[in-house]
Amino acid sequence: MKKFFSTFSLFEFLSMVITMIVIIFTSLIILTIVVKGIPNLSKALFSEEVQFAMRLSLFTTSISTIICMCLAIPSAYTLSRTAFPFKKLFQMLIELPLSLPYLVLGLGLLILFSSDWGKFLKDLGFKVVFDKKGIIIAQTVINLPYVVRLIRVAFCEVDERLEFIAGSLGASKWQRFTTITLPTSKSAIISTTILTWSRGLGEFGATLMLVGATRMKTETLTTSVYLNLATGDTGASMASATIILIISLASLFFANWIGRQNTEMSRMKDVNF
Repeated sequence: MKKFFSTFSLFEFLSMVITMIVIIFTSLIILTIVVKGIPNLSKALFSEEVQFAMRLSLFTTSISTIICMCLAIPSAYTLSRTAFPFKKLFQMLIELPLSLPYLVLGLGLLILFSSDWGKFLKDLGFKVVFDKKGIIIAQTVINLPYVVRLIRVAFCEVDERLEFIAGSLGASKWQRFTTITLPTSKSAIISTTILTWSRGLGEFGATLMLVGATRMKTETLTTSVYLNLATGDTGASMASATIILIISLASLFFANWIGRQNTEMSRMKDVNF
């Protein structure tokens, strides 16, 4: 034991102690959710309200994730590969929502879609405020800056010399993007997609401001946690929280598995080379 501790410096020892405190605190939170939620889980899964919340959450999260990826990939490419005036300013503007409270973003969305422009969209049949479409909008706005940043970093890590060589051989920018940049960043994009989907599943603040919390209408899993807790049904609230925890854990595991697979493939390529 003495030999074991002698191999660590004071700095390493203190770092390990702090890490263990973080692990214990996080574990206690997760364990509390599981212990309180598991006994009520079977009842919740057969509840029509929870089933509605699950279906709505999975649907809106999937749609918002697709929208985020479609918007984020070209935006990230523009920010990482092209030069234009005020580029840094626009990059900061896109990522600014990352540092804003979700309630503030939700308030902004509520005011925007309650304006004359929002009423015009409503007259066209695109209702957002207090509607399911608003959940998708809120999830997209919350996740888009996060997705753009992660994919931009992934694109920046791609060796631009490969793109330059491909360009010198006659490949267009589109061909370079689809044959070099995108395949090289595939693992990061897939992991980002999974994490974005998981984040969308847990979004609440902006959604609450924009669509409210109405049972069996705009009730997602996070809204179900809020509504049941507000009415004193702690068991149902913890059951919904447990469902979110299980789905999030599965998403995180899948994202990490993809990352490990990509790392192993890269090592094998290096060995063969």
